Amino acid sequence: MEKFLVAAEPPLSGDAPAALPPPRRHRWNRVAAELDGRIDARFRHRESVRLLDSFSEIRTFSHNYYTEGQERCRTYMNRVVNESALGFQGIYLASVTASGCLTVHDFETLYCSAYGPSGSLPDESSNYLLHIPNKMSLCAVRWNPANKDEIVCVSRQNDMVLLFDIGCISSTPTEVLRKGRSRYPALSEFRKGLTDVAFSSDDKSWLFASGLDGAVYMWDMRLSKKHCLELIGYPESQFSSVKLNIDNRTVFAASKEGTVHAWDLRGGRASAAFQTHNEVQQLSSVKISTLLGQIPSLKDQTNIISCEILSIDFNPSCSYQLAFHLDNGWSGALNINTFGGGYDLLASKGTEKTSLVAYIFVGSASNSGGMHLLDFHPDTTSACHVDYNEETRGSEEKEPAVNKFIPLSQRVFSCAAHPFCHTVLAGTQASSLLMLSQKNESIKNSE
Repeated sequence: MEKFLVAAEPPLSGDAPAALPPPRRHRWNRVAAELDGRIDARFRHRESVRLLDSFSEIRTFSHNYYTEGQERCRTYMNRVVNESALGFQGIYLASVTASGCLTVHDFETLYCSAYGPSGSLPDESSNYLLHIPNKMSLCAVRWNPANKDEIVCVSRQNDMVLLFDIGCISSTPTEVLRKGRSRYPALSEFRKGLTDVAFSSDDKSWLFASGLDGAVYMWDMRLSKKHCLELIGYPESQFSSVKLNIDNRTVFAASKEGTVHAWDLRGGRASAAFQTHNEVQQLSSVKISTLLGQIPSLKDQTNIISCEILSIDFNPSCSYQLAFHLDNGWSGALNINTFGGGYDLLASKGTEKTSLVAYIFVGSASNSGGMHLLDFHPDTTSACHVDYNEETRGSEEKEPAVNKFIPLSQRVFSCAAHPFCHTVLAGTQASSLLMLSQKNESIKNSE
């Protein structure tokens, strides 16, 4: 703003004291962003503190649904301990439960009813579009990007990928994909369940599923109902989650042994002499406990042991950050640009690099009474960064980076963020849906 000020005229008398330099004013960040028309990453990071402070639980939607025979569904009967998984497709939310229920909700209906009275809905069945009870447990759900009406589910109890068409209200899947012959047939029969599913955003007919038998399977749904590619891991591995990076050529999977594995669909480093036409050897793998043990300050505070990785996912605002959540309640993020390389500290004062960006305790589902919103900004100003130091913050950053804890009425097992608005839906231990958003308050006219 100094460039808009006019300098004062010098004094007429020669013996007048020299004029003091004008005081330095702090840059008006909000006005500067509006004038420049550009919002940089640091500005968004600072403003995110206000967004996190505005979140709270605004409504609970119970799973009080009936089957066709007007009987309570199995999810409601087993609601004491019943894990769930969620997935968004535009304004539609799909959820599955460990008791086998597949439910589709219209987000706008849920959001509008959240601000009405408790009895604003005629009955509990009016807050969903589709409710399909199944006999088998379901543990993961995804929308098919090539068919907006198709939902894909997998179960830990069998090796099938179930495809449901929401236009056909039927408990029978419209299509079933199965695993073909595996590299370890005996082990595959003993641990044949699938735990997670992912689609390629480039070739939308490619579907990946992580297995409990130490492999990730790929289907090309245009060619066959049996898998066409097998990503080989260790026989003792039991994969819990699978994700593709932004180029859709590198596949990451997390295991119960606490290791993140990576495969390159183009072949990777493995020699072609040891590959078959339908197998891809592992490109690299890292053990989370090993990375954590290389942080002196963390190693001095606690005994780091290997534990199960419950889930992994990519940071939508930072494509090279692979976030993970451990069974002991800790969460963090890996830098996949240095995956398989050195594991020193990222953004340290030297030229060292790391695969570990952030690490913080968030509380597991067994003992946490809420949800933690973590700051994974890829910089030392992040509250989760291993090099974060409040004393080194710039003068413009008056508010320190913080992580937000939101108290909740029920224990949460899964969550999904709405792609368009600042709202999070969480699946609870009792199979309910919790809506977390900015609380709106109406202003009444006193006149």
